[in-house]
Amino acid sequence: MDTIIEKVDSHITGNEPNAALDAATEILKKGGLVAIPTETVYGLAGDALNPDAARKIYEAKGRPSDNPLIVHIANEEDLKKIAKDIPEAAYKLMDVFWPGPMTMIFNKTELVPSTTTGGLETVAVRMPSHHVAYELIRRSGIMLAAPSANTSGRPSPTDAAHVKEDLDGKIDMILDGGACHYGIESTIIDMTSDIPTILRPGYITRDMLEEVVGKVQVDPGLESTSLNIRPKAPGMKYTHYAPKGIMYIVEGNSANGIIRCINRMVKERQAAGCKVGVLATRRNASAYEADEVIVIGDREDELMISSNLYRALREFDARGVDYIYSESFEGDGLGDAIMNRLIKAAGHRVIQAPTI
Repeated sequence: MDTIIEKVDSHITGNEPNAALDAATEILKKGGLVAIPTETVYGLAGDALNPDAARKIYEAKGRPSDNPLIVHIANEEDLKKIAKDIPEAAYKLMDVFWPGPMTMIFNKTELVPSTTTGGLETVAVRMPSHHVAYELIRRSGIMLAAPSANTSGRPSPTDAAHVKEDLDGKIDMILDGGACHYGIESTIIDMTSDIPTILRPGYITRDMLEEVVGKVQVDPGLESTSLNIRPKAPGMKYTHYAPKGIMYIVEGNSANGIIRCINRMVKERQAAGCKVGVLATRRNASAYEADEVIVIGDREDELMISSNLYRALREFDARGVDYIYSESFEGDGLGDAIMNRLIKAAGHRVIQAPTI
């Protein structure tokens, strides 16, 4: 299969003609797959109501078939076609956060094939704010199942080059709309429980949600690694976001302690003939003695860190790094989402730096 790559204006709106969106629509109508930019990460889109298209998504990604796909819509009427028992709290959240990086889980209607939901009786739904994704859904009239457009387990793609690296020759088209804004996946909230429950943290934080609907809880299984847990949402099971090198996160009570701990481990790995990288904040980068130091941003700017995270992990792959040591990025709000992705990328390998 030859994968077509088409650049498309990321600010497209209205009904002006667009050949790339027209071509993508034809592919989707025939059950094909199109990688699309969203405000979070690039998604691998297929017709959410076509079981064969959903199966193609799993096959192209190498994704476990019980890992549910998120359905992307462009209007509230489509939500009512695929979801039932929609609580009032959900409408309040839609009014504030849709279109945007928030996914909600509802009981599904019979219209949604079990292939799309990983065999579950629930469906995950969001309305993207990226103009390309939104306009493609609106113009085509097709609700899109669209997990991240990468090989399953790899760092999610935040520009078209990442998609090409993983899926070239496996999918029909890539719509190149430039770099993604947030750089990490959407917040997922389960609306089928009595209290809205966060199943995956993202840019829309618990505090932001609680300002709208009151109490919101975090699922205790969010960080579970048990293979006996059936995932209700993407990201709750299996390895995710992992670079090729073995990664560790280093936590500590002081920046100097973390730097010393990382440099000590870097030297040990280098002495064994390994190429070593460090994922660092701008302030500390010059203090590291690794072969490759990649700056992820300023600690005070969490959005910069989130938007650079997957790009940095893929860059380590490109540089042939065997081991990666990362500073930790604990913090309220978006810091929770950043650490969630880092911990999964590192396979839960976390080291405590000695107290100094």
